[in-house]
Amino acid sequence: MFKTSTLFFLLLWSFTGVSQVSVPPVFGTNMVLQQGIEIPVWGWASKGEKVTVTLDKNTATAKAGKNGKWQVKLPKMNNGGPYKMTIKGKNTLSMENILIGDVWVCSGQSNMEFKVAGTKNSAVEIAAANYPSIRLFTVKKRVSKEPQVNLEDGEWSICTPQSVPNFSAVGYFFGRNLNEHLKIPIGLIHTSWGGTVAETWTSTETIAKDADFSEKLTKLQTVDMKTTKVGPNDYPTLLFNGMLNPIIPYGIKGAIWYQGESNASRAQQYKRVFPNMIKDWRTKWNQGNFPFLFVQLANYMKPVTEPVESDWAELREAQTQTLQLENTGMANIIDAGDAGNIHPTDKQVVGYRLSLAARKVAYGESLVYTGPTYKSMKIDQNRIYITFDNIGGGLKVNNKYGYINGFTIASENGDFKWAKAVLINSNTVLVINETIQNPAAVRYGWANNPDDLNFYNAEGLPANPFRTDSRPGKTK
Repeated sequence: MFKTSTLFFLLLWSFTGVSQVSVPPVFGTNMVLQQGIEIPVWGWASKGEKVTVTLDKNTATAKAGKNGKWQVKLPKMNNGGPYKMTIKGKNTLSMENILIGDVWVCSGQSNMEFKVAGTKNSAVEIAAANYPSIRLFTVKKRVSKEPQVNLEDGEWSICTPQSVPNFSAVGYFFGRNLNEHLKIPIGLIHTSWGGTVAETWTSTETIAKDADFSEKLTKLQTVDMKTTKVGPNDYPTLLFNGMLNPIIPYGIKGAIWYQGESNASRAQQYKRVFPNMIKDWRTKWNQGNFPFLFVQLANYMKPVTEPVESDWAELREAQTQTLQLENTGMANIIDAGDAGNIHPTDKQVVGYRLSLAARKVAYGESLVYTGPTYKSMKIDQNRIYITFDNIGGGLKVNNKYGYINGFTIASENGDFKWAKAVLINSNTVLVINETIQNPAAVRYGWANNPDDLNFYNAEGLPANPFRTDSRPGKTK
Protein backbone atom coordinates (compact mmCIF):
# COMPACT_ATOMS: atom_id res chain seq x y z
CA MET A 1 0.00 0.00 0.00
CA PHE A 2 2.80 2.41 0.91
CA LYS A 3 4.62 1.74 -2.36
CA THR A 4 1.43 2.24 -4.41
CA SER A 5 0.67 5.54 -2.66
CA THR A 6 4.22 6.73 -3.15
CA LEU A 7 4.13 5.84 -6.85
CA PHE A 8 0.79 7.64 -7.28
CA PHE A 9 2.20 10.77 -5.59
CA LEU A 10 5.30 10.77 -7.77
CA LEU A 11 3.22 10.41 -10.93
CA LEU A 12 0.94 13.22 -9.82
CA TRP A 13 3.92 15.44 -8.96
CA SER A 14 5.50 14.69 -12.33
CA PHE A 15 2.30 15.52 -14.18
CA THR A 16 1.65 18.77 -12.34
CA GLY A 17 5.32 19.72 -12.57
CA VAL A 18 5.12 19.68 -16.34
CA SER A 19 2.12 21.99 -16.24
CA GLN A 20 3.65 24.57 -13.93
CA VAL A 21 4.00 28.02 -15.42
CA SER A 22 7.67 29.03 -15.32
CA VAL A 23 9.88 31.89 -16.52
CA PRO A 24 13.64 32.30 -17.07
CA PRO A 25 15.63 33.49 -14.03
CA VAL A 26 16.13 36.87 -15.75
CA PHE A 27 12.54 37.59 -14.70
CA GLY A 28 12.25 37.95 -10.96
CA THR A 29 11.98 40.10 -7.88
CA ASN A 30 14.14 43.26 -7.98
CA MET A 31 14.43 43.29 -11.77
CA VAL A 32 14.43 46.37 -13.99
CA LEU A 33 12.22 46.31 -17.07
CA GLN A 34 12.87 48.54 -20.06
CA GLN A 35 10.94 51.78 -20.25
CA GLY A 36 9.46 53.19 -23.43
CA ILE A 37 8.96 49.92 -25.33
CA GLU A 38 6.49 47.07 -25.23
CA ILE A 39 7.86 44.80 -22.51
CA PRO A 40 8.44 41.18 -23.60
CA VAL A 41 7.82 38.51 -20.96
CA TRP A 42 8.06 34.82 -21.78
CA GLY A 43 8.23 31.38 -20.27
CA TRP A 44 6.77 27.87 -20.40
CA ALA A 45 3.57 26.09 -19.45
CA SER A 46 1.47 23.14 -20.61
CA LYS A 47 0.56 23.00 -24.28
CA GLY A 48 -2.41 25.30 -24.87
CA GLU A 49 -2.39 26.63 -21.32
CA LYS A 50 -3.65 30.20 -20.90
CA VAL A 51 -1.14 32.48 -19.17
CA THR A 52 -1.95 35.95 -17.85
CA VAL A 53 0.77 38.44 -16.96
CA THR A 54 -0.07 41.50 -14.86
CA LEU A 55 2.31 44.36 -14.09
CA ASP A 56 0.85 47.21 -12.09
CA LYS A 57 -2.38 48.03 -14.00
CA ASN A 58 -1.31 46.39 -17.26
CA THR A 59 -2.33 42.87 -18.28
CA ALA A 60 -1.51 40.67 -21.26
CA THR A 61 -2.56 37.10 -22.06
CA ALA A 62 -1.11 34.32 -24.20
CA LYS A 63 -1.52 30.61 -24.82
CA ALA A 64 1.41 28.20 -24.62
CA GLY A 65 2.30 26.67 -27.97
CA LYS A 66 2.94 23.05 -28.85
CA ASN A 67 6.39 23.25 -27.28
CA GLY A 68 5.02 24.89 -24.15
CA LYS A 69 6.53 28.31 -24.95
CA TRP A 70 4.48 31.44 -24.41
CA GLN A 71 5.26 35.14 -24.73
CA VAL A 72 3.39 38.36 -24.08
CA LYS A 73 4.20 42.02 -24.62
CA LEU A 74 3.05 44.40 -21.94
CA PRO A 75 2.25 48.01 -22.87
CA LYS A 76 4.94 50.68 -22.75
CA MET A 77 5.60 52.19 -19.33
CA ASN A 78 7.54 55.20 -18.10
CA ASN A 79 10.34 54.87 -15.55
CA GLY A 80 9.15 54.35 -12.02
CA GLY A 81 8.10 51.75 -9.49
CA PRO A 82 8.30 49.68 -7.44
CA TYR A 83 5.69 47.41 -8.98
CA LYS A 84 4.52 43.83 -8.56
CA MET A 85 4.16 41.30 -11.36
CA THR A 86 1.99 38.20 -11.30
CA ILE A 87 2.09 35.42 -13.89
CA LYS A 88 -0.95 33.18 -13.65
CA GLY A 89 -1.72 29.90 -15.32
CA LYS A 90 -2.59 26.74 -13.43
CA ASN A 91 -0.22 28.15 -10.82
CA THR A 92 0.74 31.72 -9.98
CA LEU A 93 4.18 33.34 -9.84
CA SER A 94 4.70 36.60 -7.98
CA MET A 95 7.61 39.04 -8.34
CA GLU A 96 8.03 42.21 -6.32
CA ASN A 97 10.07 45.40 -6.09
CA ILE A 98 10.22 45.76 -9.89
CA LEU A 99 11.42 49.03 -11.40
CA ILE A 100 10.90 50.47 -14.86
CA GLY A 101 14.01 52.16 -16.24
CA ASP A 102 16.86 51.46 -18.66
CA VAL A 103 18.49 48.04 -19.01
CA TRP A 104 22.03 47.61 -20.36
CA VAL A 105 23.77 44.37 -21.34
CA CYS A 106 27.44 44.33 -20.23
CA SER A 107 29.55 41.84 -22.19
CA GLY A 108 33.05 40.99 -23.41
CA GLN A 109 36.11 39.34 -21.96
CA SER A 110 38.15 39.70 -18.76
CA ASN A 111 38.22 43.48 -18.54
CA MET A 112 34.41 43.44 -18.49
CA GLU A 113 34.40 40.50 -16.09
CA PHE A 114 36.89 42.31 -13.81
CA LYS A 115 35.21 42.73 -10.41
CA VAL A 116 34.59 45.88 -8.41
CA ALA A 117 36.59 44.26 -5.59
CA GLY A 118 39.73 44.45 -7.75
CA THR A 119 39.56 48.11 -8.71
CA LYS A 120 41.58 50.99 -7.31
CA ASN A 121 40.09 52.39 -4.10
CA SER A 122 37.85 49.33 -4.00
CA ALA A 123 37.14 49.52 -0.26
CA VAL A 124 35.85 53.07 -0.57
CA GLU A 125 33.89 52.28 -3.73
CA ILE A 126 32.22 49.22 -2.21
CA ALA A 127 31.29 51.00 1.02
CA ALA A 128 29.57 53.75 -0.98
CA ALA A 129 27.66 51.39 -3.31
CA ASN A 130 24.18 52.02 -1.90
CA TYR A 131 22.05 52.54 -5.00
CA PRO A 132 18.56 51.10 -4.49
CA SER A 133 17.53 51.99 -8.06
CA ILE A 134 20.46 50.14 -9.65
CA ARG A 135 19.85 46.41 -10.07
CA LEU A 136 22.43 43.74 -10.96
CA PHE A 137 22.13 40.40 -12.76
CA THR A 138 25.03 38.11 -13.71
CA VAL A 139 24.64 35.31 -16.28
CA LYS A 140 26.30 32.07 -15.24
CA LYS A 141 29.14 30.91 -17.50
CA ARG A 142 28.16 28.23 -19.96
CA VAL A 143 29.25 26.95 -23.39
CA SER A 144 26.73 25.32 -25.67
CA LYS A 145 26.74 23.75 -29.09
CA GLU A 146 23.14 24.78 -29.72
CA PRO A 147 21.28 27.98 -28.76
CA GLN A 148 19.87 27.57 -25.27
CA VAL A 149 16.44 28.94 -24.38
CA ASN A 150 16.92 29.17 -20.63
CA LEU A 151 19.55 30.06 -18.05
CA GLU A 152 20.64 27.56 -15.43
CA ASP A 153 20.14 30.06 -12.61
CA GLY A 154 20.60 33.69 -11.62
CA GLU A 155 18.80 36.43 -9.75
CA TRP A 156 18.48 40.20 -9.64
CA SER A 157 20.14 42.00 -6.74
CA ILE A 158 19.74 45.51 -5.43
CA CYS A 159 23.06 47.37 -5.64
CA THR A 160 24.51 47.40 -2.12
CA PRO A 161 27.98 47.04 -0.55
CA GLN A 162 27.12 43.34 -0.19
CA SER A 163 26.08 42.68 -3.78
CA VAL A 164 28.52 44.86 -5.73
CA PRO A 165 32.02 43.46 -4.93
CA ASN A 166 31.79 40.51 -7.35
CA PHE A 167 29.94 42.38 -10.08
CA SER A 168 31.51 43.75 -13.27
CA ALA A 169 33.40 46.92 -12.35
CA VAL A 170 32.99 48.52 -15.78
CA GLY A 171 29.28 47.67 -15.74
CA TYR A 172 28.80 49.08 -12.24
CA PHE A 173 30.69 52.34 -12.78
CA PHE A 174 28.88 52.85 -16.09
CA GLY A 175 25.51 52.22 -14.50
CA ARG A 176 26.30 54.39 -11.49
CA ASN A 177 27.21 57.34 -13.70
CA LEU A 178 23.98 57.02 -15.67
CA ASN A 179 21.87 56.56 -12.57
CA GLU A 180 23.31 59.64 -10.91
CA HIS A 181 23.03 61.76 -14.07
CA LEU A 182 19.67 60.63 -15.44
CA LYS A 183 17.92 59.96 -12.12
CA ILE A 184 16.24 56.82 -13.47
CA PRO A 185 16.48 53.14 -12.51
CA ILE A 186 19.27 51.24 -14.23
CA GLY A 187 19.37 47.48 -14.75
CA LEU A 188 22.69 45.83 -15.62
CA ILE A 189 22.82 42.32 -17.12
CA HIS A 190 26.41 41.12 -16.98
CA THR A 191 27.36 38.30 -19.37
CA SER A 192 31.09 37.98 -20.04
CA TRP A 193 33.94 35.47 -19.96
CA GLY A 194 37.64 36.26 -19.67
CA GLY A 195 39.98 35.52 -22.56
CA THR A 196 37.25 35.05 -25.14
CA VAL A 197 37.06 36.04 -28.80
CA ALA A 198 34.30 37.96 -30.57
CA GLU A 199 33.26 35.06 -32.79
CA THR A 200 32.22 32.95 -29.80
CA TRP A 201 29.68 35.70 -28.96
CA THR A 202 28.20 35.57 -32.48
CA SER A 203 25.33 33.38 -33.69
CA THR A 204 25.72 30.53 -36.17
CA GLU A 205 23.59 32.33 -38.76
CA THR A 206 26.06 35.23 -38.91
CA ILE A 207 29.42 33.53 -38.39
CA ALA A 208 28.54 30.87 -41.00
CA LYS A 209 28.75 33.61 -43.65
CA ASP A 210 32.44 34.17 -42.85
CA ALA A 211 34.66 31.71 -44.74
CA ASP A 212 37.38 31.92 -42.08
CA PHE A 213 35.18 29.97 -39.66
CA SER A 214 33.48 27.45 -41.93
CA GLU A 215 35.86 24.62 -41.04
CA LYS A 216 35.40 25.11 -37.30
CA LEU A 217 31.63 25.34 -37.61
CA THR A 218 31.55 22.11 -39.61
CA LYS A 219 33.71 20.37 -37.02
CA LEU A 220 31.53 21.64 -34.18
CA GLN A 221 28.59 19.69 -35.57
CA THR A 222 30.47 16.45 -34.87
CA VAL A 223 31.54 17.32 -31.33
CA ASP A 224 29.94 15.46 -28.45
CA MET A 225 29.78 18.11 -25.73
CA LYS A 226 29.18 15.50 -23.03
CA THR A 227 32.43 13.66 -23.63
CA THR A 228 34.68 16.36 -25.09
CA LYS A 229 36.11 19.13 -22.93
CA VAL A 230 35.22 22.23 -24.95
CA GLY A 231 36.31 25.71 -23.94
CA PRO A 232 34.66 29.02 -24.94
CA ASN A 233 37.28 29.74 -27.64
CA ASP A 234 37.45 26.29 -29.17
CA TYR A 235 34.64 27.04 -31.60
CA PRO A 236 32.57 30.03 -32.71
CA THR A 237 29.03 30.60 -31.34
CA LEU A 238 29.51 28.76 -28.02
CA LEU A 239 28.92 31.74 -25.73
CA PHE A 240 26.24 33.27 -27.88
CA ASN A 241 24.41 29.98 -27.53
CA GLY A 242 25.01 29.51 -23.84
CA MET A 243 25.13 33.01 -22.35
CA LEU A 244 23.40 35.42 -24.72
CA ASN A 245 20.58 33.64 -26.52
CA PRO A 246 18.80 32.76 -23.24
CA ILE A 247 18.33 36.46 -22.37
CA ILE A 248 17.07 37.48 -25.82
CA PRO A 249 14.63 39.28 -26.30
CA TYR A 250 14.63 40.81 -22.79
CA GLY A 251 13.90 44.51 -23.30
CA ILE A 252 17.08 46.61 -23.26
CA LYS A 253 18.25 50.16 -23.86
CA GLY A 254 21.58 49.01 -25.30
CA ALA A 255 24.84 47.16 -24.74
CA ILE A 256 28.36 47.94 -23.55
CA TRP A 257 31.30 45.83 -24.69
CA TYR A 258 34.92 45.52 -23.51
CA GLN A 259 36.81 42.96 -25.60
CA GLY A 260 39.45 42.73 -28.29
CA GLU A 261 42.64 41.61 -26.56
CA SER A 262 42.03 38.01 -27.64
CA ASN A 263 41.44 39.04 -31.26
CA ALA A 264 44.46 41.37 -31.52
CA SER A 265 46.58 38.89 -33.50
CA ARG A 266 43.76 38.85 -36.11
CA ALA A 267 42.99 42.56 -36.10
CA GLN A 268 42.32 42.81 -39.84
CA GLN A 269 39.78 40.01 -39.53
CA TYR A 270 38.21 41.83 -36.56
CA LYS A 271 37.32 44.67 -38.93
CA ARG A 272 34.47 42.50 -40.20
CA VAL A 273 33.94 40.10 -37.25
CA PHE A 274 33.21 42.84 -34.72
CA PRO A 275 30.68 44.91 -36.72
CA ASN A 276 29.07 41.69 -37.91
CA MET A 277 28.66 40.64 -34.28
CA ILE A 278 26.97 43.94 -33.44
CA LYS A 279 24.59 43.61 -36.39
CA ASP A 280 23.94 40.01 -35.33
CA TRP A 281 22.88 41.04 -31.82
CA ARG A 282 20.61 43.72 -33.21
CA THR A 283 18.98 41.25 -35.59
CA LYS A 284 18.45 38.68 -32.86
CA TRP A 285 16.98 41.18 -30.38
CA ASN A 286 14.68 42.60 -33.05
CA GLN A 287 14.66 45.88 -31.17
CA GLY A 288 16.12 48.08 -33.90
CA ASN A 289 19.67 49.45 -34.02
CA PHE A 290 19.94 49.80 -30.27
CA PRO A 291 22.97 51.73 -28.91
CA PHE A 292 26.12 49.62 -28.82
CA LEU A 293 29.05 51.18 -26.93
CA PHE A 294 32.51 49.69 -26.66
CA VAL A 295 35.89 50.25 -25.05
CA GLN A 296 38.97 50.71 -27.18
CA LEU A 297 42.01 48.74 -26.04
CA ALA A 298 44.09 50.48 -23.38
CA ASN A 299 47.84 51.05 -23.60
CA TYR A 300 49.66 47.87 -22.54
CA MET A 301 53.10 46.22 -22.59
CA LYS A 302 56.57 47.76 -22.51
CA PRO A 303 56.83 51.00 -24.51
CA VAL A 304 59.08 50.83 -27.56
CA THR A 305 61.98 53.19 -28.25
CA GLU A 306 61.51 53.16 -32.04
CA PRO A 307 58.35 53.05 -34.19
CA VAL A 308 57.27 49.49 -35.04
CA GLU A 309 54.20 47.70 -36.34
CA SER A 310 51.63 46.84 -33.67
CA ASP A 311 48.79 44.34 -33.57
CA TRP A 312 47.12 46.20 -30.69
CA ALA A 313 47.23 49.43 -32.70
CA GLU A 314 45.61 47.62 -35.62
CA LEU A 315 42.91 46.27 -33.30
CA ARG A 316 42.23 49.81 -32.08
CA GLU A 317 41.94 50.85 -35.73
CA ALA A 318 39.39 48.10 -36.30
CA GLN A 319 37.41 49.36 -33.31
CA THR A 320 37.54 52.94 -34.59
CA GLN A 321 36.29 51.86 -38.00
CA THR A 322 33.35 50.10 -36.35
CA LEU A 323 32.04 53.55 -35.41
CA GLN A 324 30.77 53.69 -38.99
CA LEU A 325 27.83 51.60 -37.77
CA GLU A 326 24.79 53.58 -36.70
CA ASN A 327 24.27 54.21 -32.98
CA THR A 328 27.71 53.13 -31.85
CA GLY A 329 30.11 54.88 -29.51
CA MET A 330 33.63 54.22 -28.26
CA ALA A 331 35.38 54.98 -25.00
CA ASN A 332 39.05 55.78 -25.67
CA ILE A 333 41.26 54.75 -22.71
CA ILE A 334 44.69 55.00 -24.37
CA ASP A 335 45.83 56.94 -21.28
CA ALA A 336 44.33 54.62 -18.65
CA GLY A 337 46.25 51.36 -19.14
CA ASP A 338 49.05 49.68 -17.24
CA ALA A 339 52.24 48.57 -19.02
CA GLY A 340 52.61 45.59 -16.73
CA ASN A 341 48.97 44.56 -16.32
CA ILE A 342 46.52 43.65 -19.07
CA HIS A 343 43.79 44.35 -16.51
CA PRO A 344 44.22 48.00 -15.47
CA THR A 345 42.49 48.68 -12.15
CA ASP A 346 41.17 52.13 -13.02
CA LYS A 347 37.78 50.95 -14.20
CA GLN A 348 36.18 54.16 -12.93
CA VAL A 349 37.48 56.12 -15.94
CA VAL A 350 36.26 53.38 -18.28
CA GLY A 351 32.75 53.48 -16.86
CA TYR A 352 32.73 57.27 -16.95
CA ARG A 353 33.80 57.53 -20.59
CA LEU A 354 31.29 54.86 -21.59
CA SER A 355 28.61 56.87 -19.81
CA LEU A 356 29.61 59.95 -21.83
CA ALA A 357 29.17 57.87 -25.00
CA ALA A 358 25.76 56.73 -23.76
CA ARG A 359 24.65 60.27 -23.01
CA LYS A 360 25.58 61.26 -26.57
CA VAL A 361 24.52 58.19 -28.55
CA ALA A 362 21.66 56.73 -26.51
CA TYR A 363 20.23 59.82 -24.85
CA GLY A 364 20.91 62.48 -27.47
CA GLU A 365 22.69 64.96 -25.24
CA SER A 366 24.74 67.68 -26.86
CA LEU A 367 28.19 67.06 -25.43
CA VAL A 368 31.71 66.14 -26.45
CA TYR A 369 32.01 62.50 -25.44
CA THR A 370 35.33 61.60 -27.04
CA GLY A 371 38.78 63.07 -27.64
CA PRO A 372 40.17 64.56 -30.86
CA THR A 373 39.78 62.26 -33.87
CA TYR A 374 41.61 62.41 -37.20
CA LYS A 375 39.78 64.35 -39.92
CA SER A 376 42.17 65.16 -42.77
CA MET A 377 45.80 65.54 -43.85
CA LYS A 378 47.50 68.16 -46.03
CA ILE A 379 51.11 67.83 -47.21
CA ASP A 380 53.10 70.98 -47.94
CA GLN A 381 56.68 70.13 -48.99
CA ASN A 382 58.20 68.44 -45.90
CA ARG A 383 55.40 69.47 -43.58
CA ILE A 384 52.16 67.66 -42.83
CA TYR A 385 49.11 69.41 -41.39
CA ILE A 386 46.58 67.26 -39.57
CA THR A 387 43.10 68.55 -38.74
CA PHE A 388 40.83 67.02 -36.11
CA ASP A 389 37.18 66.59 -35.23
CA ASN A 390 35.77 66.36 -31.70
CA ILE A 391 37.97 69.18 -30.53
CA GLY A 392 35.40 70.39 -28.01
CA GLY A 393 36.65 73.54 -26.36
CA GLY A 394 39.89 73.28 -28.34
CA LEU A 395 42.95 71.06 -28.65
CA LYS A 396 45.19 70.84 -25.61
CA VAL A 397 48.80 69.74 -25.13
CA ASN A 398 49.85 68.65 -21.66
CA ASN A 399 53.39 69.91 -22.07
CA LYS A 400 54.68 73.34 -21.09
CA TYR A 401 56.74 73.52 -24.28
CA GLY A 402 53.78 72.65 -26.50
CA TYR A 403 55.28 69.53 -28.08
CA ILE A 404 52.94 66.64 -28.77
CA ASN A 405 54.27 63.15 -28.15
CA GLY A 406 53.48 60.05 -30.19
CA PHE A 407 53.59 61.24 -33.83
CA THR A 408 55.62 59.49 -36.52
CA ILE A 409 56.21 60.22 -40.23
CA ALA A 410 57.23 58.11 -43.22
CA SER A 411 57.92 58.68 -46.89
CA GLU A 412 56.06 56.62 -49.49
CA ASN A 413 58.08 53.44 -48.99
CA GLY A 414 60.24 54.43 -46.06
CA ASP A 415 60.24 53.49 -42.40
CA PHE A 416 58.32 55.52 -39.85
CA LYS A 417 60.39 57.86 -37.73
CA TRP A 418 59.59 59.99 -34.71
CA ALA A 419 58.33 63.44 -35.63
CA LYS A 420 58.05 66.83 -34.02
CA ALA A 421 54.43 67.89 -33.63
CA VAL A 422 53.03 71.22 -32.46
CA LEU A 423 49.59 72.75 -32.25
CA ILE A 424 49.20 75.66 -34.69
CA ASN A 425 45.51 76.55 -34.24
CA SER A 426 42.31 75.33 -32.56
CA ASN A 427 42.02 72.16 -34.66
CA THR A 428 45.30 71.66 -36.55
CA VAL A 429 48.64 70.06 -35.73
CA LEU A 430 51.86 70.51 -37.71
CA VAL A 431 53.97 67.35 -37.98
CA ILE A 432 57.53 67.35 -39.33
CA ASN A 433 60.74 65.37 -39.44
CA GLU A 434 63.56 67.36 -41.07
CA THR A 435 65.25 64.19 -42.37
CA ILE A 436 62.18 63.22 -44.42
CA GLN A 437 61.81 65.56 -47.40
CA ASN A 438 58.86 63.82 -49.08
CA PRO A 439 56.55 62.71 -46.26
CA ALA A 440 53.55 60.62 -47.28
CA ALA A 441 52.01 59.27 -44.11
CA VAL A 442 51.51 60.06 -40.44
CA ARG A 443 50.72 57.88 -37.45
CA TYR A 444 49.76 58.85 -33.93
CA GLY A 445 49.84 56.61 -30.87
CA TRP A 446 50.60 53.65 -33.11
CA ALA A 447 52.01 51.12 -30.63
CA ASN A 448 50.91 48.50 -28.14
CA ASN A 449 51.74 51.05 -25.46
CA PRO A 450 52.33 54.51 -26.92
CA ASP A 451 54.45 56.15 -24.25
CA ASP A 452 53.50 59.36 -22.48
CA LEU A 453 50.77 60.61 -24.81
CA ASN A 454 49.86 64.21 -23.95
CA PHE A 455 47.34 65.25 -26.60
CA TYR A 456 43.75 65.99 -25.45
CA ASN A 457 40.82 68.29 -26.01
CA ALA A 458 39.81 70.91 -23.47
CA GLU A 459 37.33 68.46 -21.97
CA GLY A 460 40.24 66.25 -20.88
CA LEU A 461 39.59 63.42 -23.31
CA PRO A 462 42.60 61.86 -25.09
CA ALA A 463 43.17 61.99 -28.84
CA ASN A 464 42.34 58.78 -30.65
CA PRO A 465 45.28 56.82 -32.17
CA PHE A 466 45.22 56.75 -35.96
CA ARG A 467 47.24 56.32 -39.15
CA THR A 468 46.86 57.85 -42.59
CA ASP A 469 48.48 54.96 -44.48
CA SER A 470 47.05 51.56 -45.35
CA ARG A 471 50.17 49.40 -45.27
CA PRO A 472 49.53 45.68 -44.65
CA GLY A 473 50.79 45.88 -41.09
CA LYS A 474 51.30 43.02 -38.66
CA THR A 475 47.98 41.17 -38.94
CA LYS A 476 47.35 41.23 -42.70
